Amino acid sequence: MSEARDTWQKPPFIASPAIRWAVYLGALGYFLWVGATMPIDWGRVADGFGRAGRIFGGAFPPSFERSGLLIDGFLESLKIAILATTGGVLLSIPIAFTAARNVAPLPIYYLGRFIIIVARSFHPVIVAIIFVKAVGFGPFAGVLTLVVYSIGFVAKMLAERIEEIDFGQVEAMRAAGAPFFSTMFYAIFPQIMPRQIGLTIYQLDSNLRASAVVGIVGAGGIGATLANAFGRYDYDFALAITIVIVGVILISEGISGMIRKRIG
Repeated sequence: MSEARDTWQKPPFIASPAIRWAVYLGALGYFLWVGATMPIDWGRVADGFGRAGRIFGGAFPPSFERSGLLIDGFLESLKIAILATTGGVLLSIPIAFTAARNVAPLPIYYLGRFIIIVARSFHPVIVAIIFVKAVGFGPFAGVLTLVVYSIGFVAKMLAERIEEIDFGQVEAMRAAGAPFFSTMFYAIFPQIMPRQIGLTIYQLDSNLRASAVVGIVGAGGIGATLANAFGRYDYDFALAITIVIVGVILISEGISGMIRKRIG
């Protein structure tokens, strides 16, 4: 006598088959409509294959003859990343406290969240263009850009960690009559310090990558060197710069990963 065995199956996201298929067909129709109405110049796309062939043909083999210019650009990117990470993290700590609901009054909380939302609302390239227009071309615009970029990430993550702390320690110190700053340094900081160190290391690594991007719009660093190489049609030197950027980012990713594992 065989026994019927019920096997569990994950329920569908949309229970009604009719609604589910309507959503699928609607999504498919939308993508077909977008593809049909997208203003694409297919003749220009076809010509682009020839231009791409000339670019890649001129890029190989990569040229490292102007290694001094390449090293200077990389060192400038490293300085931008270090300064921006330091400034961004130092500003992110008080902003994170103002954006943590369990330690900040409601008006201060809204102000802190507003600052974080504004910092996260724009891509670093857009912010870099604004700062280049404001303070001129060069690494200072890159530092300011990545400070804003750092605040958007570090302050948000740190505020969420503050909201997750064991609040019993805070209440115990408050009950003992400890002032606000003593409570912050002895009850809150020890709980968030591992996360803060990990965020700082990650942001330094992220800023090093971002410095290569914002430099393309004139915010200094190796990105500016890369943009100049493309502007002069020095595709072999541009490929050399790209190889160095990828190599440096791989090395920094490995080092930061090892440090984060030791901290964790």
